[in-house]
Amino acid sequence: MQTKLLVAGAVVTSILAGCTDREIILPGERVGVREVLQDSETTGAETRENTTRSANLPAITNNASWAQSHVSPFARVSNAALSANLTPVWSTSIGQGDKRRARIITDPVVADGRIFTIDSAGRVSATSTSGAALWSYSLVPLRDDASDALAGGLAYNNGRLYVTSGFGTVSAVDAATGQEIWTQRLQTSATGAPTVFGGLVYVVAGDSTAWAIEEDDGRVRWQTDGLGDVGNVAGAAPPAVNDRHVVFAFGSGAVQGAFRQGGLNLWSADIVGARRGFAISLIDDITGYPVIDGQTAYAGNHSGRLVALNVNSGERLWTAQDGALNPVWPAGGSVYFVSDLNQLIRLDAADGTQIWSVDLPGYEPVRRPQRRRDSAFTNHGPILAGGRLIVASSDGLIRSFDPASGDLLSQTEIRGGATTRPVVAGGTLYVVSTAGVLHAYR
Repeated sequence: MQTKLLVAGAVVTSILAGCTDREIILPGERVGVREVLQDSETTGAETRENTTRSANLPAITNNASWAQSHVSPFARVSNAALSANLTPVWSTSIGQGDKRRARIITDPVVADGRIFTIDSAGRVSATSTSGAALWSYSLVPLRDDASDALAGGLAYNNGRLYVTSGFGTVSAVDAATGQEIWTQRLQTSATGAPTVFGGLVYVVAGDSTAWAIEEDDGRVRWQTDGLGDVGNVAGAAPPAVNDRHVVFAFGSGAVQGAFRQGGLNLWSADIVGARRGFAISLIDDITGYPVIDGQTAYAGNHSGRLVALNVNSGERLWTAQDGALNPVWPAGGSVYFVSDLNQLIRLDAADGTQIWSVDLPGYEPVRRPQRRRDSAFTNHGPILAGGRLIVASSDGLIRSFDPASGDLLSQTEIRGGATTRPVVAGGTLYVVSTAGVLHAYR
C-alpha cells in the first residue's frame, strides 16, 4: 500500500512539474478552422471580379399563361411582360403552409385565367386571376394521412391539368372543374412536376424511374430506369423536352438523354464533385434541373457543379465550379442561376466563365441569446421578366436584378417569405409564401 502511494505521489509531482513548463508558441500565421474550410481551394469557389456586359435579352412578350416548368424550350416564356415597380394586388390562402415535416414544393402554373397550386397537405386548388377560389381537391388517399408523403407537381395542356403525387399517382384533371379524367398508379413516389408535350406526359418517379404516359388515357407508353439515392432533396426534376429528345435527372446525380417518342436511351452523364468541408455537399441530387436551350442541356447538382451538355450526344461542353439550387435561366448567350453558396451568378453560355455574381440571403449565425437556432434562407429563381432577373426569397423579399451588371434594382416585400419560384402571366407575378398564401403583384 505504501508503495502505491509513493508511485501516485511521483505521478502527481511529475504532472505538476509539467504544468510549470513554458508553452511553446509555434511561429507563423494563425488561421481558424472555418476559414481554412471556406478557402477557395477547398470550396472550388474562386475569387472572380464582376464585369458588366450587354445582356442581349430577348424581346418582352405579353403572355397569358405560364403552363409548365421553364426547363423545356416550348414552355419557356423568355422575357414575360411585367411592370418595373411591383405592388401587391391581392393575396389568398391555398391551404396549409410550410410545416416542420411538410413543405410546399410545387410552383404555381397559370392558364385559362386560373392559377393552380398545391399546398403542403396535398390539396390542389384553382384560383381566379382576381383571387377568388374556384375549386379544390385532395391528393391524399382515403386510408392515408397527408403527412405520409409529399405533394407533387403541376403542368397544364389543352384544358387539362396534370398532377403528380408523392402517393404514387399521375392524374389528368379537368382544369375548369377539377374533375378527375384518369389516374395512373406508378407504385412509387412521384413528387416532381410533369412535362406534357406531343401527346405524352413525362415524369420521373421514385428518383430512379422515368415514364412516358399517354396524354389521352393515361396508359404507359414506355419507361426507363436510372439509379436512385437516399441523399436527395424533396421533389424530382421535371423532364426537359424538345422536338426529338427528353432529358431526365435521377437521384444518383445522373442525367440521361433519350428519344422522346420511343424512349431509346442515347447517353448518360454523371454530375459529380463536391465542396470539401461542407457536409451538405454529400447530397448529390440534381437540384439544378436539366434545362434545354438550343442544342445544349444545362444541369447542376447540390454541391458545387454545373455542366453544359450536348443534348444530342451527351458530350460535356464545360463544367463550372458552382452548384445550382434551381434550374438555370438561359437568355441572350448567358446562363443565370442561384448557386449552392446562395449567390446569383451569370455565366457565359459559350464556355461557362463567370461574368458576375452577387450575394443572396443564406446562412446567418445566431447573434442574439434569445434565439436558439441559426437562420437559413432559401432563394427561388431566377426568372427573367420585364427585362430583369427576379428572385423570391424566404427572408421576406422579392428582389429584381440588372441582367447586364447584377446590380440590385428593386425589392418588394412578401409577408412570411417565399416558398416557390415566381411565375408571370398577364403582366402579373404570382408566388406562394411559407404561410400557404398565394400572392399577386403587378
